Amino acid sequence: MQERKKWVRMIFMDVEKAGPITHKRAKKRRIITRALAIIIGAFMVAVGLEIFLVPNNIIDGGVTGLSIMMSHLTGIKLGIFLFLFNLPFLLIGYKQIGKTFAISTLFGVAVMSLGTNYLHHVPSLTDDLLLSAVFGGIIIGIGVGLVIRAGGSLDGTEIVAILLTRKSPFSVGEVVMFFNIFILGSAGFIFGWDRAMYSLIAYYIAYKMIDLTMVGLDQSRSVWIISDAPDEIGDALAARLGRGITYLSGEGGYTGDDKKVIFCVITRLEEAKLKSIVEEIDPNAFLAIGHIHDVSGGRFKKKNIH
Repeated sequence: MQERKKWVRMIFMDVEKAGPITHKRAKKRRIITRALAIIIGAFMVAVGLEIFLVPNNIIDGGVTGLSIMMSHLTGIKLGIFLFLFNLPFLLIGYKQIGKTFAISTLFGVAVMSLGTNYLHHVPSLTDDLLLSAVFGGIIIGIGVGLVIRAGGSLDGTEIVAILLTRKSPFSVGEVVMFFNIFILGSAGFIFGWDRAMYSLIAYYIAYKMIDLTMVGLDQSRSVWIISDAPDEIGDALAARLGRGITYLSGEGGYTGDDKKVIFCVITRLEEAKLKSIVEEIDPNAFLAIGHIHDVSGGRFKKKNIH
């Protein structure tokens, strides 16, 4: 008995010792993963700028757009302006948003600035303005999206927008759009109005690609179903979609009747099939579908279906 207690104590001691080490390893791995994502994303932005946009006098929005115009007017390398113009916003972000965000942003901006300096003499892949705007926007959007997912930013106007929305009725998107209308409009006086319009195309594509990179192609949907045949619908969804189902208790606001609400999370590609399943079983069922930015934990992983 005494020997068994001794072994139990030793096992618990080993677990307690292993816990912090395992946590440190996981934390270190997470930091390395984020750093790699920031490096890849920031360098992609540098490629989009120096290989597609800048040689064709097309700009991006925000601080990047200002940096491109100043580099064109002064002849000083783009990377220097990218770093210097973002520096004040980094200090604001450090005080108002947090240390981790500021460090991640500083690292990303430094990689982007060095990347533009390194790629400055690399010739453009195309002289076609539309191709440059499209592919430059795609590459920049994916790069910025990767950096944001890793917890950083590559443009100071986003930091200003976040802070301004705290004391104004405008959203972050509206504030950023106001800045970019001014910046893209200024490009018309410097590069010509045709280049300003191509810049608007590049900016719009980059904006969409950031959203796509953040959310992903396989976007999630939250689904609420109220039906007179909840068990039958729930079983069908579990069997034919392979998704976990949660039943919630509800009460009809008009009738006061008890209701069994079905809740589940699906992907965008499964939405049509879910609708057909519900309509097949109960055409009068109430169905509400919402967008979800991110899903983690629980039993969201799809089960095998046959």
